[in-house]
Amino acid sequence: MNDATRVERVGLRHADRVEWPTLALLVLCYGAWAAGTTWVAGWWLPGGIVLVTLAAALHSSLCHEALHGHPFRAAWLNTAAVFPALSLLIPYGRFRDTHLAHHHDEILTDPYDDPETNFLDPVVWARLRGWQRGLLRANNTLLGRMVLGPAIGQVMFMAGDWRLIRAGAPGVLAAWLWHIPAVALVLGWVLSVGQMPVWAFLLASYAALSLLKIRTFLEHRAHDRARARTVIIEDRGPLAWLFLNNNLHVVHHMHPRVPWYKLPALYRRHRAHYLRRNQAYLYRSYAQVIAAYLFRAKDPVPHPLWRRG
Repeated sequence: MNDATRVERVGLRHADRVEWPTLALLVLCYGAWAAGTTWVAGWWLPGGIVLVTLAAALHSSLCHEALHGHPFRAAWLNTAAVFPALSLLIPYGRFRDTHLAHHHDEILTDPYDDPETNFLDPVVWARLRGWQRGLLRANNTLLGRMVLGPAIGQVMFMAGDWRLIRAGAPGVLAAWLWHIPAVALVLGWVLSVGQMPVWAFLLASYAALSLLKIRTFLEHRAHDRARARTVIIEDRGPLAWLFLNNNLHVVHHMHPRVPWYKLPALYRRHRAHYLRRNQAYLYRSYAQVIAAYLFRAKDPVPHPLWRRG
């Protein structure tokens, strides 16, 4: 048994108990969001917008932890812990199911089977109209992904789910129906208790999704080997914290049951192992990513290696 496997088993043993750092962060997240929508917004609206943006982005990261079995052993408790839809748009049940499907590493970047890829089949790309290609090219820069990406992603996601619902795919309609009370709970608070205008709350919710696009922008690349498709960004700043160390993405994909607060130590101890595995798909920081790709695309929209069998 190698060292990385041994550390993962330690993480699994700890995952069987309540993970207090994650639970504490949930309390902090909801407290910050509640404060941002009420007295902070009433005192200074821009401050409230910023706080709600950060809290909603953090909540999305905590949803990611919950679907991987944190902070509780029972799945229903994890679902309940992240039940309020702070960013409004994505049903937790659909996020859970599509993200777990994405964790089959052999399909990463597959235009059909990877639910989280931005690559298209070149044949599909060739059939698009000019304005559609232009929009998707803009979406392939980091700035475009942050500005346009949440809207484009939501439209495509909902269109895909509508097709699945019409086809009778199990669980999809139920996830959207459960999403209604999750959104109603959030909007009920904003409208009855909050001191933030609705437009400001919607702006903050969209901005939270924009922040998350920084994390997902280049998590996976087109590569012949599946194990070399997943990135490491050695950032230790505020974005890494907001993303709950998911910037160490290959570590997370290899050990999805290890909680967020154990990933940095795991990476430090086995850095050479992970970089061999992903063939040094590495960035030193998010500052490096932003400087390189804010105004230019890292990848083409059509998958550069795609060959449909």
